[in-house]
Amino acid sequence: MIPVFTTKNPDHSRRASRTPAHLSAIMAQAQPLADGINGNSSNGGRPDQGGFKLKFCTVCASNQNRFVCVLFFSAGEVLTLYHRSMESHLRLAAANYPVISFGTGSLVRLPGPSISQPNVYQFNKTSYDSMYKELESKDPRLYRANGLLNMLERNRGVKWGPERWQDWQIGVPRLEHSGDRGSAGVEGGVVDVVITCEERCWDAVIDDLLSRGSPLNRPVHVINVDIKDNHEEALIGGRGILDLADSLNKAAAEERELNPAAFDSGNAASRAGFDERVPEIIGEWQERWPHLPAVWTLAWF
Repeated sequence: MIPVFTTKNPDHSRRASRTPAHLSAIMAQAQPLADGINGNSSNGGRPDQGGFKLKFCTVCASNQNRFVCVLFFSAGEVLTLYHRSMESHLRLAAANYPVISFGTGSLVRLPGPSISQPNVYQFNKTSYDSMYKELESKDPRLYRANGLLNMLERNRGVKWGPERWQDWQIGVPRLEHSGDRGSAGVEGGVVDVVITCEERCWDAVIDDLLSRGSPLNRPVHVINVDIKDNHEEALIGGRGILDLADSLNKAAAEERELNPAAFDSGNAASRAGFDERVPEIIGEWQERWPHLPAVWTLAWF
């Protein structure tokens, strides 16, 4: 039986009705809090202080089943495609954490000239740079107006291209991704914490881990931080996730001092102290970020 810890609150049901003014107020509150806690600049970057760092993975669903809805929103809303996990990846990488990111859908579908003509790409095989160049050659005016070129410009500066979680060979070296931001430290193909951005994605990750049968017998914390899929809340969520990463890393560093070699090997017994502290850490974090409902479980690689 997998233990599940949730911090969902009644405000979650009202998230979709937030007004731009409300979002601006939340962002104004979130920025000084995040910067004060993390000591980071406005873009999330900060000097590398060295020392132990947990390895992170961010996961978001492919937009393959919702690109039609995006087309009915304002042009800026197109920036939300892959925005949540990539924003979190970028913030964690800028804070010098080892990080990788994935999607859980079957295909990458981006809006095209009409609802019936999406731009479809394969995970693991198509780079963000090639997507950018293809769309720019097709209709630069359309794809710049709807925000896709801006999104792909940002994404190609973060990593090579979109990867699918279910295709990830856990424990296999990731040497071919040496150019991705945050790749240093995750070359071994394992992480300590997986952070998803919506609950259906969290479910998909848990189901996949169960189906793999825990071949490495290595604990991994899977946390869903529920972030509404729009530009403003993706930025807020990225700050909140960075704050959570800092809190988790501080506790892990303290527990690691007891037996660094065993902790670094992923030994379950040596990580028990840290594992037991995670629910409390998330609960304290939730008090600082009440608009980001979280769900957590301890799973196994």
